[in-house]
Order: sequence, then structure tokens, then C-alpha cells
Amino acid sequence: MLPLLSVAILAGAFAQRITGMGFALVVSPFLVVLLGPFDGVLVVNACAVLSSLIILPRVWRDVEWGRLVRLAVPAVVGTATGAWVAAHVPGPAMQIGIGALVVIALTSTLFAMRTAEPVTGAAPAIAAGLASGFMNATAGVGGPAVSVYAVASRWPQLGFAATLQPYFIIVSGSSLIAKFAATGWALPELDPVAWPFILVAMLIGIGIGELLQRRISPRIARISVIAIAYLGGIAALVDGLLAVLS
Repeated sequence: MLPLLSVAILAGAFAQRITGMGFALVVSPFLVVLLGPFDGVLVVNACAVLSSLIILPRVWRDVEWGRLVRLAVPAVVGTATGAWVAAHVPGPAMQIGIGALVVIALTSTLFAMRTAEPVTGAAPAIAAGLASGFMNATAGVGGPAVSVYAVASRWPQLGFAATLQPYFIIVSGSSLIAKFAATGWALPELDPVAWPFILVAMLIGIGIGELLQRRISPRIARISVIAIAYLGGIAALVDGLLAVLS
């Protein structure tokens, strides 16, 4: 399990540094299969906070704080609902839901790229924040909803990538607290030996991304993340369906 986990973490951290998002998209579906839906998402949330904390100092000056507030406040509200759902829905059903959410959200992102006119106003940001918070707590993937908003509103990549770092710290941190509280502060069933591997893989992925970010088109990187996440989402969906049918 550790080699596969390390590769997924490295790829997710690399994508996060290149595009501003993608860590949970890449890692969550695989961790859900490896650890189960609840523990898998819990570990993803913890890793997402750590990854964004490492990246934030590098992009601090480009953060758009106004947009951050409009997204993060409703996202925290969505997180509370998602945490309750994650704690009370059976494992296989949650796994099917997580896989379907990832696939649906990514498909929505692709369709959003074809939007003719940019959306404006606070309402789209609030809706994106609510959806992102709910999905982050249930599936560990809050990025697709915000990505749809970014594409639909023509949010420039530089500000988008920077603003997502404090956003993920707030939202994933809220998800962690809410889910720990909902389960009596039970820790995920992950071997403590795995954490050093996770940290090293994360640092390597971010380091590679730091070196290559100016040579890789953000569009190419994001398309790659979407393709990998599609495969992971389908894997989680199929694994859940097999568990229900067996």
C-alpha cells in the first residue's frame, strides 16, 4: 500500500503546486479505495491542509482576499452538512457517492470551459463555496466546484492558484474538525509508519512542481489532473458497486 500511496501523494502535491489545485482530485479516489471512504477522505483533508500550508508562502502576494472570503464562508457551512452525511452513510454507499461526485464534478468543469459569457456577482461564488465545502467533507474534493466557478467567471490562473491555498487550509481544516467531532475524535485507521512516507512524497512533489512550474502550461497540467482524477473516481465508484453486489 505504501508505494501506491506515496506515488499518489507525490502526483497530487505536484499538481497542486503547478495548478493551485489537484491534490485531493488525484489522491482522494485512491485513498478511498485503500482506506475506505471515511478514513480515506479524513487523511486527504489532513494532507490537503499540510500541502497548502507548504505552498502558501510562495504565492502569498497573489492571493485575492475578497474572493477568498466570498468562497470560504459558505464553504464552511457546506462542510458541516457534509461531515454529518459522511459520518452516517454506510461505507459502500458513500464510496459510490464519492466516485460519482468526482466524475460529475469533473464533467461539470469540462462543460464550464465552454461557457460563452463569464458569470458575475456574489451568488455564483456563494453557490460554489457551498458545493465545494459539502464535497470536501464527503469526498475530500472541494476543488472541482471552485474550478467550475473560476472557469465560468474567467478568473485568471495566477490569482486563482494562489487564493486556493488559504481556501483549502480553511475548508479542509473545517472538514477535519467537523468529522472528528462527529465521530468522537476517532483517529483514522492508518499505520503511523505511513505518515513519514506521506510527508516525504508531498515535499518531493511540491519540489518538482516548483522546479517545473514555469515550463509546464497550467492548461496542460490541469487537463492531466482531470484525466487522472477521472480514473480514480471511476475506480472508487466500481469498488463501491462491487462491495454492494458481493
